[in-house]
Amino acid sequence: MSFSPSMSDLTEADKTVLRNLQYDIKNNIQDSSKAAPTKEQREDKDSDEAVKLFLEENSNTGWVFTMWDENEVNPTFNKSFVQPYLKFAESLVRQAPDAVFITHLIVHYTILLPSALYLFYNFTWWHGIAHTIFAAWNAGPFTLMLHNHIHNNGILRKSFPLSVFDRLFPYISGPLCGHTWDSYYYHHVKMHHVEGNGADDLSTTIYYQRDEPTEFLKYLGSFLLITWIQLPIYFFRTKKYGLAAKALISECSSMATIYTLTYLNPRPATFCLLLPWAIMRIGMMVGNWGQHCLVDNVDPMSDFRSSITLIDVSSNRHCFNDGYHTSHHLNPKRHWKKHPEAFLRQKAQYQTEGALTFANVDYIMITMSCLTKNFDKLARHLVPMGEQISMSHEERVEMLRSKTRKFTPEEIKTKFLKGARSGKADCLPIPEVVVEDHDEVKKIPILESRPAAGKVRRSSITQVRTLAKEVMGDSSGILVNPDILSQRI
Repeated sequence: MSFSPSMSDLTEADKTVLRNLQYDIKNNIQDSSKAAPTKEQREDKDSDEAVKLFLEENSNTGWVFTMWDENEVNPTFNKSFVQPYLKFAESLVRQAPDAVFITHLIVHYTILLPSALYLFYNFTWWHGIAHTIFAAWNAGPFTLMLHNHIHNNGILRKSFPLSVFDRLFPYISGPLCGHTWDSYYYHHVKMHHVEGNGADDLSTTIYYQRDEPTEFLKYLGSFLLITWIQLPIYFFRTKKYGLAAKALISECSSMATIYTLTYLNPRPATFCLLLPWAIMRIGMMVGNWGQHCLVDNVDPMSDFRSSITLIDVSSNRHCFNDGYHTSHHLNPKRHWKKHPEAFLRQKAQYQTEGALTFANVDYIMITMSCLTKNFDKLARHLVPMGEQISMSHEERVEMLRSKTRKFTPEEIKTKFLKGARSGKADCLPIPEVVVEDHDEVKKIPILESRPAAGKVRRSSITQVRTLAKEVMGDSSGILVNPDILSQRI
């Protein structure tokens, strides 16, 4: 089945990446590192060589709107107003592509914050409803701006007074969009990216059957009700006592402030704080489920196989390339504008690892398709890479369905090396693969060395299989542990 996505409204970088992937499908290129393009293919505008330069240049350019690209703006208006504003915005941020954040901050402090303050002064129902809708509409872009802020320790220049405002604005804008103070930083940066959807990740999906609505409700309920106390306990258990105290204090002080304002003036507090909080918490778990519901059963600790990539409008145009989730897990500090370039640069590994890439579908749609078991729809949005290109549609459907299976306790113990995370790393053997070739036997370690407690990250089993071929040759005999090394793309 051929893949023919819509290109409308995608960013120029996304259009370029998608055309490049279509080029691979058309030419049956399953491993870009080994492909020897013909002269005609090298000259094709969508080949790797042709798009590389554009993506590198694009990753360093700034713009101030997400709704429109520069070529869609009236030339006279662009020259007279937009370009001077762009130059001004770039002077305020640390990196030129972050100029768009200035536009969002202006919206927050000229519309959202005054609206909230006026509701506390003079509440009306229509204003309250309109305010909550506007806050929810801004919540996604703000969260991804905050996401960039917490991973890079700020977005505005470090000179006074910008440095002060850079430090303070998350505490003002955050609650209006549904965030409690610092909880996103502690949960996302200090816990989630340390554990990587593994056994000790408080937001992990591996304990759930990920195509069952009741399982998702358990997942959501756990996050809403007990994560606030689970996070400090996690930090205490991992001997990060300072983070444990900070996480507990920040969450409790946030909720105490919201409770106090709700007690004193319930109607505006409900529309300005409580409803945005509920929408944000539910939205984050729906999104995280979509990001990590398709997990490989064989090699779930590989970032290529435990997360996905989306090429779509809502994730990448309006939420600053949030769709490149695999790229983000591979390098959490990578700037958001550089994800398309990094995706292309590592494309060969995406192909050999069997990474999943979808087009014209967002994380909410991924979650809903899995929970309704509509894998046929997901397969139609899949952009096949590597061996997926030669699969039939039915095989892609079953491949996606298999990645939603709940992991058993035995699998979690062996595939996620849970003992190492609890400080027992020195008791664990170094996992290895045994390869037999007639009279010769080779043992290939999956880990380069015994893992340090709390810092476990397995090398991909696909890489181990490739190494096996290099050691033994393509005609290797028996892989003694076929259950672990069977290639399930």
